[in-house]
Amino acid sequence: MKLAIMQPYIFPYIGYFQLINAADTFVVYDNIQFTKKGWINRNRILVNGKDDYITLPLKKDSDYLNVDQRRLADSFDTDKIKLLRRITESYKNAPEFNTVYPIVETAINSASENLFAFIFQSLQQICGFLNITTSFVVSSTIPIDHQLKSQDKVIAICTTLGASEYINPVGGVELYSKEIFQQHNIKLGFIKSNEIKYTQSGNDFIPWLSIIDVMMFNSKEKIQQYLASSFTII
Repeated sequence: MKLAIMQPYIFPYIGYFQLINAADTFVVYDNIQFTKKGWINRNRILVNGKDDYITLPLKKDSDYLNVDQRRLADSFDTDKIKLLRRITESYKNAPEFNTVYPIVETAINSASENLFAFIFQSLQQICGFLNITTSFVVSSTIPIDHQLKSQDKVIAICTTLGASEYINPVGGVELYSKEIFQQHNIKLGFIKSNEIKYTQSGNDFIPWLSIIDVMMFNSKEKIQQYLASSFTII
């Protein structure tokens, strides 16, 4: 069984979905500390030919809380209307807008105020649309010592879930040892996204924007091609 593990990100770039699609089981961390300047509650879309951020506003709280302990701001009922309007204005002329917007709208209109639940639901909705059949597991439900860190924690998760292969984004090459994974009878591979370029509404192509951008400008069939072949595993 091929396993992958990642933090939860809101509307992440296509490489995140390539990783999900390449695995049989995908573990999403919920019991990890929230990071302010990361990609958990923000991403980038195309706005007037340039990249700009979209952000889920959060209630003010301790910087040391885990992702599953954070809540969306009380103002989100109003903020999400502005967010949807911004996405509409940015992509209303995109070829797949009429197909994709209802999916984005449903995700943003999620009833959950919990940050992790909100993101988790959106990931599942997008995977459903793209016909990604990978099984999802929430990390806190796995019976391991959750005080473990980095490589030790990953190996514990793989062993507990019965994984024979672990796939990690290529940025983790320096963090994990193929030899140590092999000692636990786990094959370690790193996925590297190839260049993906398509026609946007601006003059210059801006790569690695949110999956929203990819979905707005590409048919489902084309995205499925990107998911299946536009990467290498080393």
